Amino acid sequence: MTFVIPYPAIDPVLFAWGPLVIRWYALAYVAGLLLGWRYLLVLARRPPQVATALHIDDFLVWATFGVILGGRLGYVVFYKPEYFFDNPLAIPQVWLGGMSFHGGMIGVAVATFLFARQRAIPLFHFSDLLASASPIGLFLGRIANFINGELYGRASDVPWAMVFPRGGPLARHPSQLYEAVLEGAVLFIVLFFLGRRESLRQRAGFLTGVFLAGYSVARGIAELFRQPDTHLGFLLGGTTMGQWLSIPMLVLGLYLIVRRRRPG
Repeated sequence: MTFVIPYPAIDPVLFAWGPLVIRWYALAYVAGLLLGWRYLLVLARRPPQVATALHIDDFLVWATFGVILGGRLGYVVFYKPEYFFDNPLAIPQVWLGGMSFHGGMIGVAVATFLFARQRAIPLFHFSDLLASASPIGLFLGRIANFINGELYGRASDVPWAMVFPRGGPLARHPSQLYEAVLEGAVLFIVLFFLGRRESLRQRAGFLTGVFLAGYSVARGIAELFRQPDTHLGFLLGGTTMGQWLSIPMLVLGLYLIVRRRRPG
């Protein structure tokens, strides 16, 4: 008999009162944005000081729209285009689940470009600040995935395998926790220590490149343990959609790391 760790069946709904329902998943998004905002205020005080506290406050609204709109549209386009083409009214129903990190990243990238251009802020210096804070939201989001019992891992007999309510009778990797550690905690620590060096902060785009490349590597590793989406399955050579979507991030990240050798 295989030993498994019991899945801690946490109610995805944190609080419900009549029509008012607060879910852990939504709370993770809110907490990620708020904690990221506070951390950005700290980072913005370090040289090179390219953004004021008011800039950071204003950008929070832009980032919120970028995450939600980009994340939802990314899920629609990358993961279920046929379903949403047939059911367009389901697209805005984000409370039913279905968000894409890669789509959310594109949404925030567009918001960052437009905001920096409007406020005459150096784009890559500003994106370096955002990149350093982004793992906070990633960590909380993956914890929320675990609480929801979604995006679980592949069947396994490792001692820490769990039987997820939505995953059938087989014990599986808690891949959400792997992603929380790799994409969230580890990437945050790497960017934290690199960001302490002023010489690296002066290399506009360097920390952005580290974030992009670091996330793509972390996601690529985590996908080896994560169960692919049922309607997509495995792709070419046993790869997954998450791995394919991370390749452009890796290329762009390495480009920024190598290219931005001088300050400015």
